[in-house]
Amino acid sequence: MKITTFNPMIVTNDAENVIKLFEDLGFERRHMKTGINDSDISSVRMRYTGEDGKIFHVDIASAPVPKDITTIRMNISDFDETYSFLEDKGFKNAQGDKVTETGSSKSTMMISPTGFSINITEHIKNHD
Repeated sequence: MKITTFNPMIVTNDAENVIKLFEDLGFERRHMKTGINDSDISSVRMRYTGEDGKIFHVDIASAPVPKDITTIRMNISDFDETYSFLEDKGFKNAQGDKVTETGSSKSTMMISPTGFSINITEHIKNHD
């Protein structure tokens, strides 16, 4: 399994205020994806570059959740391999059997037996 990105992700019903907080901390909006799961779910990738050149990322997803969820975003090179690996470790798909496919990515949130979550995403390289 190859991990290509690993950073925090916040899923919230109040994305604009969370995004504003991170902008006030010095993060900049880098990339936005809308229409996730064929609905009004969206995700914003934010980046902070420190004075020493170190770069940090946080992703903020807007979704109809009753309270904020802090998860780990983990981009991987092979979705099916990672999904099976986590299932073998006792993780469950937070969406039941559903996997979100947007044309440019394939993803889902996996919940560990103890309750922490990892949002796994494979970016599709050659999409239309």
